[in-house]
Amino acid sequence: MLIKVLAAGVNNTEINTRLGWYSSSVTDSTAATAATTTDVARSDGGWNKATPFPFIQGTDCCGIVAAIGPGGDPALIGRRILVRACMRTNGFASMETIWMASDFDGAFAQFVKVPQAEVFPVDCAWSDAELATIPCAYGTAENMLHRAGVAAGDHLLVTGASGGVGSAAVQLAKRRGARVTAVTTAEKAGALRNLGADHVLDRDAGIPADLAGTHDVAIDNVAGPGFGAVLKALRPGGRYVSSGAIAGPMVALDMRDFYLRDLTLIGCTAWDEPVFPNLIGYIERNEIRPLVAATYPLKAIADAQRAFLEKRHVGNFVLIPPA
Repeated sequence: MLIKVLAAGVNNTEINTRLGWYSSSVTDSTAATAATTTDVARSDGGWNKATPFPFIQGTDCCGIVAAIGPGGDPALIGRRILVRACMRTNGFASMETIWMASDFDGAFAQFVKVPQAEVFPVDCAWSDAELATIPCAYGTAENMLHRAGVAAGDHLLVTGASGGVGSAAVQLAKRRGARVTAVTTAEKAGALRNLGADHVLDRDAGIPADLAGTHDVAIDNVAGPGFGAVLKALRPGGRYVSSGAIAGPMVALDMRDFYLRDLTLIGCTAWDEPVFPNLIGYIERNEIRPLVAATYPLKAIADAQRAFLEKRHVGNFVLIPPA
């Protein structure tokens, strides 16, 4: 299907791909890599393989179906849609994926071409920019909660809680009836409480030692030096879930914390089958709300990514292409 892009969200994924951060040769945080990297070709710098240059990024797409290919459903033409960026091309029994804007051209454009199976019509009163905050951040967060089996009564520790995935995880966990302790900077604490966080910890103060063994699930896309303290915060039988490592991919793991307390470590990249249809339902039933931190015209993509790396925002930045 040919999709006319109405709005496209900005994610850490695009910055990591642009930097070649997924390469095993990179051991530092996203911010440190951005500050020191010049144009360096890394053969393993893409998500699944080498990035297919020349390349258009843009993992999040809110758009309108403009045209269909052979066998496509003509009833979808003119419908406002979201694109499921994570595509399980060999079926949901296989963990192999391809990703829009990592493996083929994405939505930082006026038009993008995607398989019909990944196109989801959505009927709601949200703006295009609001819908564009959803696919990558909320899909990733919902997938993490789904994999961890988060249910009512669970107590979650969410690191990086003001970012796109973190703020989505707070909302989605509260929707499931869980309690949430959010880790963020002091100036963003109020915003996280407004999202429903039951407790807020100051990131700069670290996770207090007296929280050891008090949480059922950790949703951690920060990693880096704080990994050990996050693991210690889990109860025996707790679940640690990650789909990122913005503070650095290299961590110190005390195996005794892992095996003596029967912890489960869950890596999340491939989205499971219920995740995206669930999100569409949450939107249409007004069970979640979008967090648009700012919008930029598509031509200001460099400004948007620079502002994104400053981490002063809560939620998501969105690019708007020319009409």
